[in-house]
Amino acid sequence: MTKGFYSKLENLLKKDSHFIDREGDLLKNNVIDAAYKSDKKLVELLLSQKEFKDKFFSKIKDVWVFNINDFINYIQDKNFLADSYTKYRNKIGLNIDGKFLNERKEVALVWPFKDCILEGGMTKEEEKRKEVFFNEILAQDEIDKLLTPKVLTNWKRYTQKGEEKIKELKRDKDGIIQENLIIRGNNLLALHSLKQQFQNKIKLIYIDPPYNTEGADDSFKYNDSFNHSTWLTFMKNRLEVARDLLTEDGAIYVQLDFNEVHYCKIIMDEIFGRDNFQREIIWRIGWISGYKSVNNNWVRNHDSILFYSKNKNNLNFYKKYIPYAKDYVRRDGSKPDGEGYPYEDTWNCNELDQLNSIAIVSFSKEKVGNFKGQKNEALIQRTLEAHTKKGDIILDFFSGTGTTASVAQKIGRRWIMVEQINDQVNKQIKRLRNTLKGDKIGISKAANWKGGGNFIYCELMKYNELFVEKIQKAKNTKELLKIWEEMKKKSFLNYNVDIKKFNESIDEFKKLPFSKQRRILFDILNKNQLCVNLSEIEDGDFKVGAEDKKINKGFYDNIYKG
Repeated sequence: MTKGFYSKLENLLKKDSHFIDREGDLLKNNVIDAAYKSDKKLVELLLSQKEFKDKFFSKIKDVWVFNINDFINYIQDKNFLADSYTKYRNKIGLNIDGKFLNERKEVALVWPFKDCILEGGMTKEEEKRKEVFFNEILAQDEIDKLLTPKVLTNWKRYTQKGEEKIKELKRDKDGIIQENLIIRGNNLLALHSLKQQFQNKIKLIYIDPPYNTEGADDSFKYNDSFNHSTWLTFMKNRLEVARDLLTEDGAIYVQLDFNEVHYCKIIMDEIFGRDNFQREIIWRIGWISGYKSVNNNWVRNHDSILFYSKNKNNLNFYKKYIPYAKDYVRRDGSKPDGEGYPYEDTWNCNELDQLNSIAIVSFSKEKVGNFKGQKNEALIQRTLEAHTKKGDIILDFFSGTGTTASVAQKIGRRWIMVEQINDQVNKQIKRLRNTLKGDKIGISKAANWKGGGNFIYCELMKYNELFVEKIQKAKNTKELLKIWEEMKKKSFLNYNVDIKKFNESIDEFKKLPFSKQRRILFDILNKNQLCVNLSEIEDGDFKVGAEDKKINKGFYDNIYKG
């Protein structure tokens, strides 16, 4: 094919906004995905011009049939769309035989892409988000250390009096770590690190993950057509390890809104088993007023909470009984005689609808001080008390401002929190330090909370993630080149990156758009080494201190002997 044919096809495909990124470059994978789906808009585009119609369609009687495989093979050809960015990636070794890994189908993990494990997502939105996310396609031989236990560092213990050094980790009579924990870092990596000590030990998991909305502060808005599948993969990776952490009589609650809740239910049916679905809880989060009543449609003022057991035959559910209020009136308008105690397995709500698997709950607004979050302390309290007794372990790996931990502390449960966003972690620590001192917000009065207890803070020890953060903060090419010089000396690069060719091609690198220069530096980092693997704790290159080695030995007591 001539270059003229390539250019015409590229320009034609760029007429569909779904096929281009913000710089106006063609997204080949989006085109390929549309072809597999026989996308109507794509077919119409190709049929609109005779040369493409003749090339990619066959006429059978009076019908033009789309030759999907011919088209996809053409799009995947290394000569098509070999712009400066693609050429540069090819030159420094980020493909094999001219094809990227997702095109070769050398893959290891199964779900929407069948070739993706998602730590998070690296997108055009990286400037807006404060956490480190990657959407990475990994070949079979690359997935080796990504999910192994990581070194934990920067350990601190917080008490009512302040911050202390950690001498040792407390364990209960069964040898289980008896500490409240905040872990800062990527929650997928943290969950797999927790798995070694806490598999089958967590009684209840409550999470409030990103809702995948259009808002910039709460979204996984990818610059391609895979955002929905990406979010599902993101959740599946985490829910699978979450299930392993639960006790046989444990339960998990996942709070979402309409954007993804029904899709998440399908994932959870697969992971936990459809028979272990217990309830979809409808939580009224507001009242119908103001802007909510303006739209010419049904008013939405609720979120959904999916409730699953790990094993329905072992599940414990502790019902809550409350006395009749003086003004209690039944739905039929009648009043009860005398005093009594109606049970409310839908939790002290103003209105009750129970349709086998649906419960409606609402709680009045609370005073939460400066720690405003999505979750209500009374909601979390009722959830925790429905499944746990004092001393049981609660896990929240999207812990935000620390509502779950604060409630667990006030009602005598042990807890583990995981959070990656620095601002959220800092707010969480501040909130929980106030909790230890006996704060007066949320459920404090109802729980007769006077303060007390302690918790430990630690974080995943970063390695390549340090370079990721530097790349994110870079403002120009000069800064990126300085980072590259440091990466050559200290970082772990992908096995197929040719440093010599990179250096020889530095002038070509400088000509690329700044966003694509950053993307290339992200791409060449080995994602197995984002954090320091426990297996490498004695390696002098990682500079793990003696105190950290001692505490990690205590944490990973049966796999790290030092």
